[in-house]
Amino acid sequence: MAVTLNLVGRFMEEKLPRKTEKPWGYELLFALAPQYAGKIVFVKKGFRLSLQYHKEKDESMYLLQGKTLFTVQSQNGKPTETVAEPGFCIHLPPMTIHRVEALEDATILEVSTPQLGDVVRLQDDYGRNK
Repeated sequence: MAVTLNLVGRFMEEKLPRKTEKPWGYELLFALAPQYAGKIVFVKKGFRLSLQYHKEKDESMYLLQGKTLFTVQSQNGKPTETVAEPGFCIHLPPMTIHRVEALEDATILEVSTPQLGDVVRLQDDYGRNK
């Protein structure tokens, strides 16, 4: 079990790993500590995550398997699309608008700060931005 910090600052124990099914695949949370979180993100071919950003969460992703289209909006507001293959790595600081789309079944390793609920969805294929 991992020791985590809850919202009121008290330590609690969380059973890990924890799998969360998503409309596009799943997330497997394998680490959650006061300073960081680690996930395995699986995205099914033809599916994509929300166009989103995080107010505080700072994350990095590593494409372990598959092929994806990473869309990242630059500071000038223009989106940049990158077709990514295994070995692709990207850092997404807070407030960076981004989206991942799986061109093949894809497995992504994600490490981040622990603000797991910090997501602002701008567009979502599954109606979750309402």
